[in-house]
Parts: sequence; structure tokens; C-alpha cells
Amino acid sequence: MTSIDHQPHFDIPVTYNKKVQTWIKYFQGNGRRWFESRLERSYRYLPLMHRHLQKKQLPRDLAYISLIESGFSAHAVSSAAAVGYWQFIGPTAKRYGLQQTWWLDERRDFVKSTKAAANYLSDLYKIFRSWHLTAAAYNMGEGRLLKLISRHNTMDFWVLSSKKDFPKETREYIPKLIAAVLIAKMPKLYGFKNLSPMQPYSYEYVYARGGTDLKNLASHLDISHKELKRLNPSLKHGFIPSKIQGYWIRIPKGKVTQVSQYMKRVST
Repeated sequence: MTSIDHQPHFDIPVTYNKKVQTWIKYFQGNGRRWFESRLERSYRYLPLMHRHLQKKQLPRDLAYISLIESGFSAHAVSSAAAVGYWQFIGPTAKRYGLQQTWWLDERRDFVKSTKAAANYLSDLYKIFRSWHLTAAAYNMGEGRLLKLISRHNTMDFWVLSSKKDFPKETREYIPKLIAAVLIAKMPKLYGFKNLSPMQPYSYEYVYARGGTDLKNLASHLDISHKELKRLNPSLKHGFIPSKIQGYWIRIPKGKVTQVSQYMKRVST
């Protein structure tokens, strides 16, 4: 087992072992198409995620948790009903202030869910004081991990994950994360030479009244409905119910005046 965490290129401990190598080979082989498309998508969200992680004094490389959790997708849903970019289950999302109603799911909001994830990761690190264990707890839950640490009397992820009662998914989770970080930060070295990075969104916020429908608003702004939905994935049905006073939404930069005109028109 070789550790290269001393290198300044990485800000989480990067251990290069057989399990990590296995995941690298998978991402280069059978999983290449999936990984490459998600790596291209990562460029859209990484600047935002890095900012919010740094605000909490967290390693920027923790952003790649979103890659292995959801592939940086707002619409990812797990078998355990975890949702969104950071795969929050309902109770944890609620604990960190993410609203979930019949018309709104802020687990799908790339800004709000990232802030919540940064807060959660910060809290986990205060408990475990290890980035490997912090990421493992993010995946399996802190209570379950604490029991295993107590049972086996070790804070070493690699020792702990070798135990028979350690969950298989989390056993693979850290090697998978490390493999993703290695490839993402040195893509050409691992054979990913012709990436087409997605550009970060350029947007601003407006307060939209209850009753606002994204399809009608997009038509007024002369943009596609799809583009406006991409900026506001937390609106589950593409509108704000009329009984709601209003909600802050994102619009493409430079469209504030047109939105104001639209709001005046629909309110008369």
C-alpha cells in the first residue's frame, strides 16, 4: 500500500493500493463511458462546490463525492431513496435545512444541497478526524460507523473495511472515491485525453411569485423550457404553486428586466 497524500496536488489522503487500482481499471474499461460523461459534467459544478467546501475549510477534493454518489446529477435517486447531487436521504436533508414538499425538493438544488453537504461533512469530520472515515460515514451513516469503530477498536479505514461485518458498499466507496480523484485531477495520465468539459452555468436570482410557471416564463425570455428547468431542478413540477407567496429562482444572466416585465404582465 502506497500513500501519496503528501503531494500538494491532492487535499485528501490518496492511498494507491489494489482496490484503488481495480476501480481505476474499471473506469478506464467497462465504466469508461459513464465516467467520462460524468467527468465532463463535473466542470459545470466543481467551481461552485469548491467555493462552498472551502468556506467550511474542507478539502476541495471532497467534491468528487458528488461524482461517485450521483454523477453530478440532480435527478439521481438511489434504492434507499437518496436524492440529488449529494444523495441526501429525507431525514438528513431535513436536518440540514433542505425543504421537501410535493412541489419542491431542495436536495436537487445544486447550490443549497452543496451548502448542506459541506455542513454535514464538516460535522462528520469533527466526529471522526479522518477524511477517509468522514467520507465513509457520509455513505453509511455516522451511527453505524461509530459502532464498528468501537467494536474493532480502530480508526484506520483500511483495517476497519477489511472486517467481515463492514458494509460492502462502503468498503468499495473510499477506493472508488480515490480512483475518481486520481483520474479527475490527472485525466490525460489515465487516458482521458479528449474531454469536452461542460461550462458552468451563468445565472442570477429573481424572486418569482406563486403561480409562476417555468414553461411560460421561458417562452417570454425566449429560451428553452429545458434550460430554465436545468437551472431550477428543485421545482419538481416546473412551477411555484399559486398558494405560495414566492420562491427565489435562477434565470440566465442578463434576463432580470424581462422577468420583471413578465411578472408585471401576469399580475395584471
